[in-house]
Amino acid sequence: MNSLLLVSRSPISNSLLSETFPQIKFDTVGSSSKENSASAGSLPLISHAEKYGLHCVRISQKDSLKREEVLVIRRKLANHQIDFLSVGPLLPKNKESLFVFDMDSTVIKEEVIDELARKHGVFDAVASVTKQAMEGGMGFDEALRLRVKHLAGLSKESFKEVYDLLTLNDGMEKVFQFVPNNGSKLGILSGGFTPVLQLFSEKYPVSFYKANGLEEMGGNFTGEIFGEIINREKKEIYLKRYAKDLSIPLDQVVAVGDGANDALMLGVAGIGIGIHAKQGLKDQITNWIDFTDLSALVFLFEDTF
Repeated sequence: MNSLLLVSRSPISNSLLSETFPQIKFDTVGSSSKENSASAGSLPLISHAEKYGLHCVRISQKDSLKREEVLVIRRKLANHQIDFLSVGPLLPKNKESLFVFDMDSTVIKEEVIDELARKHGVFDAVASVTKQAMEGGMGFDEALRLRVKHLAGLSKESFKEVYDLLTLNDGMEKVFQFVPNNGSKLGILSGGFTPVLQLFSEKYPVSFYKANGLEEMGGNFTGEIFGEIINREKKEIYLKRYAKDLSIPLDQVVAVGDGANDALMLGVAGIGIGIHAKQGLKDQITNWIDFTDLSALVFLFEDTF
């Protein structure tokens, strides 16, 4: 069964549901009859859940929606600050799933390279390269190399100082609770830097991570990248590799990110979701969260309902 998920910080009224989905009959007391829906076979099954201060209505139905249909419904619900997701089967009970996240502006609120540049006194120079890249003036790899060159001379200790300033994105603390509690694993594939992920993984339940290495000499960074660049293609490759190594099928993999660099890994995962996503990513995916936060991911588990 496919699932349509409406997620909000406030209860979702039956009148709004009926207005948005006129082909579905909702009862007047807050939840439809599961027994009647189930016995009807092809009729949608309506269920409700509340978790972490969020309210979710799930519509289970045989047919899936086209992307254009999802966008139309999402625009209607956006007027009520309700997030709308259209996914296939939810993550099954008693089976291990895998959650894979981007790091900067996804797991954490900050962009680490900006914080390092600010500390090193080269923020404007780095921001200029970032702006040029976002406007299509250069590719991700070239832009990253140019930005890292501005970090030449930065001390190794600076990473710990910047790491201590980082803050989790809203809802991520809950994700670190319910993902392992549901017997699932969590990994991070980042276009950022390995020293930060190493520190991060020592505190939080991260099963694996992959990020860019920085060349170091005499306790300072040289301004060169060490090894491969973790770009959009590599994120897709490593997501599939880790899922295979963990014997987790791709349809039980959830990928979450915020930028165009995450599009391929969101596309290959069974469920790909943008979180407060940039337009460059939204143009390439179907599902994203605008109004709630990362704790909404709990509604991807069958057990939540």
